[in-house]
Amino acid sequence: MYLVVIAWMYVVLMMSVAEATNTTGSVLGAIVTFFLYGVLPMVVVVYLLRTPQRRRAIKAREAAEDAARAAERAAPSAQPDAGGEAAGAAEAGGVAPVRKEP
Repeated sequence: MYLVVIAWMYVVLMMSVAEATNTTGSVLGAIVTFFLYGVLPMVVVVYLLRTPQRRRAIKAREAAEDAARAAERAAPSAQPDAGGEAAGAAEAGGVAPVRKEP
């Protein structure tokens, strides 16, 4: 993929040099040629061709995050009350159980 990009940029550079050194050409025309024929299309092409790699990288990063979260949940806590719940003592007869009426 990058070989084609490098080759095309070489061709566009040579077109720009020819535009700048031509008797009827100008440096401004060479700059416009370089950006409109070279840089702009190659940015679009490289962006489109790298889309599958970006998607794979995102999926791999998400899978690693999921694995890290699963490992955190599976590992026993070294702290006595690290469950995220408020600490409190059990009260005898504090709340009546809910039952169906007979």
